[in-house]
Amino acid sequence: MAVKFQYNKTSLTNLGKQLKMRQNALPTLKNKESALRVSVNAAKAEAASLMEQLEEGLRNYDYLAALWNEFEPGLIRITDVDCHEVKVAGVKTPQLFDIHYELQPFNAFVKPAWYADGVNILKELTRLGIASEISEEKRRILEFNRKKTTQKVNLYEKVQIPGYQEAIRKIKRYMEDEENLSKASSKIVKTRHEAEEEEEAAR
Repeated sequence: MAVKFQYNKTSLTNLGKQLKMRQNALPTLKNKESALRVSVNAAKAEAASLMEQLEEGLRNYDYLAALWNEFEPGLIRITDVDCHEVKVAGVKTPQLFDIHYELQPFNAFVKPAWYADGVNILKELTRLGIASEISEEKRRILEFNRKKTTQKVNLYEKVQIPGYQEAIRKIKRYMEDEENLSKASSKIVKTRHEAEEEEEAAR
C-alpha cells in the first residue's frame, strides 16, 4: 500500500498512531470474523432445517390434495408478520416473532369436519415457509457482513499494517542518515577549525 508521508517527526508520530490503531483493532476484527463464520453456518443449518420441515409437511398432507378443492379460498389469510431485530455477532438480523391471521367465520356444522384441521395445517405450513425465508435472509445478512469483515481483516493484515511499518522504517532510516550526516558535517567543520587554529598558532 502506498502510504503518503513526509520525512519528519510529525509524519512519523501520525503513522505510528495509525499503525497502533490498526494493530489494536485487528484481534477484535478477527474475533468478529470468527463469530460471524459460526453464525453463518448456524443460520444456514437453521434455514435448511426449516425448508426440510416444510417439504416434509407438504409431503405429509399430500393425501389431502383432493380435499383442498372443497376448501374455501380466502377462508384464512395472513394480515401481518411480526419480525424483531436481533443482534448476532454485532449484526442486526431479523427474527420471526409472530404471524397474524384473519379467519373468516364458517359454520362448522355445514362445512366438512376436517375444515378446522385444514386451518391448522395451513397455519403450520405458512409458519414454516415464512420462518425459512426469514432464516435465509438472516444467513444472507450475516454472510455479507462476514465477507466485509474478512476483507477488512485482509486489508489491515496484508496491506495497511505492512504499509505503515515500511513507511515508518523509511522515515527512521532517513532521519538516522540525516543525523549521521549532520554529525559528520559538524566533525569536518570542527576539524577544519582546529586545523585553522593550529595554522594561526604556528605563524
